[in-house]
Amino acid sequence: MLRPSSHWGVADGTARGAAVDILIPTYERPEELAVTLAGLAAQSDPDFRVVISDQSSNTVAWESPAVAAMVRVLKAQGRVVELLRHVPRNGMAEHRQFMLDHATAENVLFLDDDVWLEPESLKRLDEALGQLGCGFVGMAPQGLSYIADKRPERATSFSPWTGPVQPERITPDTAAFQRWPLHSAANLVHLSADLGIRAGQWLAYRIAWLGGCVMYRTSALKEVGGFGFWTDIPPTHAGEDVLAQWRVMEKYGGAGILPSGAVHLEAPTTIPDRSVQAYNEYPKGKETSVMNDVPNPIQIQKFLGGIDYPANRETLIARAKESGADDNVISALEKLPDKEYGRPTDVSEAISGT
Repeated sequence: MLRPSSHWGVADGTARGAAVDILIPTYERPEELAVTLAGLAAQSDPDFRVVISDQSSNTVAWESPAVAAMVRVLKAQGRVVELLRHVPRNGMAEHRQFMLDHATAENVLFLDDDVWLEPESLKRLDEALGQLGCGFVGMAPQGLSYIADKRPERATSFSPWTGPVQPERITPDTAAFQRWPLHSAANLVHLSADLGIRAGQWLAYRIAWLGGCVMYRTSALKEVGGFGFWTDIPPTHAGEDVLAQWRVMEKYGGAGILPSGAVHLEAPTTIPDRSVQAYNEYPKGKETSVMNDVPNPIQIQKFLGGIDYPANRETLIARAKESGADDNVISALEKLPDKEYGRPTDVSEAISGT
């Protein structure tokens, strides 16, 4: 039970086992990490332990005053906080596996270091995972800078689970893969409002994958190998969470949860090179996935942040180059029709059709 501020100064020797291990890999993001920890300090149930693993080059995150303060708050509340230093960097999959090896709770929440959680979000995730009995549930982080940008056409693939969550096999060439637009911008914010979901309610829905805030049954994730595939893929990669989720989904199923109380801080990515997708590189997965030379539109948008729309093709290409985009991304943008694009979704749709 959360210890209130009136009891922060009272010694408490009670030993409690955490129901959830919250694993936060971080790199060069002390300000964002402090906000993430502030979100955790506002969670009540279930009991949780926080494990932070830092791969920053110089100063570790918890030497930042803001991060140190939030660690103290969590500890005063009665939470266990474990601080780990894990270098050198060998890719996100290796880092996630390192953290998974430290998990001891029944459930594990992988939370990115740039995601703030609304109060009661952790309780909602834990409740959903328990009731659905699947391998994982998650809340796709929403970018609230897009809250005035309603995109009903991006919700056409929304499909709620009306019965038990079933195992699914998803690859880039399946229809289920096309559910990905649901999680861009602030689509879930608008969808939750349109569905009339009331406070205290939640709804499970079908996904292509989730990023940023995913709660697994620890045993399910470990049974499919976790992120142990890191030894079989290049150290520079993205999409490791997608591959892990697909493996869990194929055996146990997975679901997204509405409303999403996860807010993306919209900070620049710390993994700018996304030309290698783990789900395309894993040798044992070659028979269940296809190589795709056209980059994922979601990944392309990461290189187009800060553009003032409308924008023409040359502006898009110039911005992508400034952001360090790889040749595949630049090639995809060069194939776009030479016209003005009114908003990011216009670019994504044009890329999907090239």
